[in-house]
Amino acid sequence: MASGLNENRRGLQKLFKLVTERQIEAVFIPCKDRFTRFGFKYLEAFFSSHGCRIEVMNSEEFGDFKQELVEDLIAIVTSFAGRIYGPTSNKKIEVVKAVKNAVGNR
Repeated sequence: MASGLNENRRGLQKLFKLVTERQIEAVFIPCKDRFTRFGFKYLEAFFSSHGCRIEVMNSEEFGDFKQELVEDLIAIVTSFAGRIYGPTSNKKIEVVKAVKNAVGNR
């Protein structure tokens, strides 16, 4: 779930290199949140400035708006707690579990 928040993904770095070198004309993604949780318009503008377009294969949003916000909140908490406490620490696991329980997403 938090992969859309990870800016250090090797595949993403390789994709930026291909785009900046103008080696590709289009990127096809299943849905926006698999590519990035936030800042999609910035990436779209960047890619476009290098002659590359982003094609979203499934333009329908999955789930309802509330569920999407809950998933984004949990992804953010998971990412930040992992950075603060370490990705496998018990404290991080406790924080994420507490947030999931608070929003009713178990």
